[in-house]
Amino acid sequence: SPSPRQNMPVRYFIMKSSNLQNIGISQQKGIWSTTPSNEWKLNGAFWESSVVYLIFSVQGSGCFQGFARMGSAIGSEKSQDWGSAGFGGVFKVDWIRKESIPFHFARRLLNLWNGSKKVQ
Repeated sequence: SPSPRQNMPVRYFIMKSSNLQNIGISQQKGIWSTTPSNEWKLNGAFWESSVVYLIFSVQGSGCFQGFARMGSAIGSEKSQDWGSAGFGGVFKVDWIRKESIPFHFARRLLNLWNGSKKVQ
């Protein structure tokens, strides 16, 4: 559906997870939670962009596990799904693709804001 903020930029974030279980919970329930230190950046992008895409990867997996669109701002409600791992509020994510894609398929993607390092 068209965004009410159509003339604003699209933002992308790599979301690193410590385990595959959290990705599975997110894909089943359509929610995500991040550390409190990341909340202000994601909320700012949500309100100042036409759409925010989140690209998920489990640390050490060598793959992306899929990508989703950020569906809501981050609230204050916490989820017990992740236990007490130091996560902040929960927000909605709309999964677009739920499959593992090895990093080597994205080797041509470079992050110009991070010294042109590979996106992984």
